[in-house]
Amino acid sequence: MSKISKLIGSITKPFKSRHSEGREEEDLQAIAVQEQRVFSLTVLSAATRNFHLGNKLGEGGFGPVYKGTLRDGREIAVKKLSHASRQGQKEFKNEAELLSRVQHRNVVNLLGYCTEGVEPILVYEYVHNESLDKHLFDPQKRSKLDWPKRLDIIHGVARGLLYLHQGAHCRIIHRDIKAGNILLDERWQPKISDFGMARLFPEDGKTHVNTRVAGTNGYMAPEYVMHGDLSERADVFSFGVVVLEIISGKKNSTFQPLPEAQCLLEWVWRLFKKDRSLEIMDPTLAASAEVEQVKMCTHIGLLCTQADPQLRPLMNRVVTLFHKKPGNIEEEPTRPGFHGQRYRRHSKPGSTSYGISSTSRSAGSSSRSSASSTNVTAGASGTSNPMGPSTSRMIHVSGSNSAGPSTSGTRSVSQSQESSGLA
Repeated sequence: MSKISKLIGSITKPFKSRHSEGREEEDLQAIAVQEQRVFSLTVLSAATRNFHLGNKLGEGGFGPVYKGTLRDGREIAVKKLSHASRQGQKEFKNEAELLSRVQHRNVVNLLGYCTEGVEPILVYEYVHNESLDKHLFDPQKRSKLDWPKRLDIIHGVARGLLYLHQGAHCRIIHRDIKAGNILLDERWQPKISDFGMARLFPEDGKTHVNTRVAGTNGYMAPEYVMHGDLSERADVFSFGVVVLEIISGKKNSTFQPLPEAQCLLEWVWRLFKKDRSLEIMDPTLAASAEVEQVKMCTHIGLLCTQADPQLRPLMNRVVTLFHKKPGNIEEEPTRPGFHGQRYRRHSKPGSTSYGISSTSRSAGSSSRSSASSTNVTAGASGTSNPMGPSTSRMIHVSGSNSAGPSTSGTRSVSQSQESSGLA
């Protein structure tokens, strides 16, 4: 069986139950071609001017991403997988399989793929305004994001996540929701991208699954970092961080510690408790912001980042809250989960709630680069808790993405589990 046959077979496998089980492989390929899912290497070479350096959008551990233009005028982003990338091969296939299952205006659109030659290729729609972080955290560009645009971005990401969790053919947990994985189209509408670390959630009634920890510093939920417990509420936590970053224009992972707050979440929460939440607002929003909307979004962001995952609203509730009139949200946020706290699951059988210890580390030990992305792999296999006290974590740090699908490079360091807090 050829490489393209294997790839098409793996991507279309989830949908075979909708068709005859005996459908021939050639028929599946014909359907893929008819739907314009398969691109030839010749077509993609012409679109990218033979993968010219001037068309390059970025590069990571998996390989480069290029901008291209098809003969019909469509602009595309072409992600090539380097044959030397071992981790990238798994994430590459994972992204192809998951994105073939979804279609939503707030999720990046996978146009097709190519497996000719030694380097498999994924082809996406090209998104003109790059990723959110390129604008939000750039002092020269953030003024383009007035309050109406930022509010639309918040609402769009919420709709996209709700679709992944409840509206798609299968429940999908993204695992790496962050400003760098939110692309902005020509109308500044958001599209969730980079599904290399996403996971399908079993339809068996489980509230969470245990898995290797992978994500980005500053966005990962505490129960996921400490215990590998993955659920939709981990994505909700990451979404809450993004909401607070959009409002403040500050990045959680590079927040400069203050005497009263070690991170962005703690700073926002303390001001909110004092009814001073407007003080977190990015000064560039002064002329365009609707005060009550800013307060409401801050309130919802804090509800999403609560330390106890069971207190966080699911995305259907989050979307409902955004439709409420400002000031009509009844839930009060409890303390958020943030770096410097220690989290433990209650020992009572069947309990899924989490305790919080006041133990913290010095602010100096938590410094991180502004573009760091962590792919944390626990060393203990075959156990229900993949991050037990004696295991070490391997952290793969990747760069932020460009205008096309995200690019992720990797390096690794070891970190003691006993010293870990909320990344």
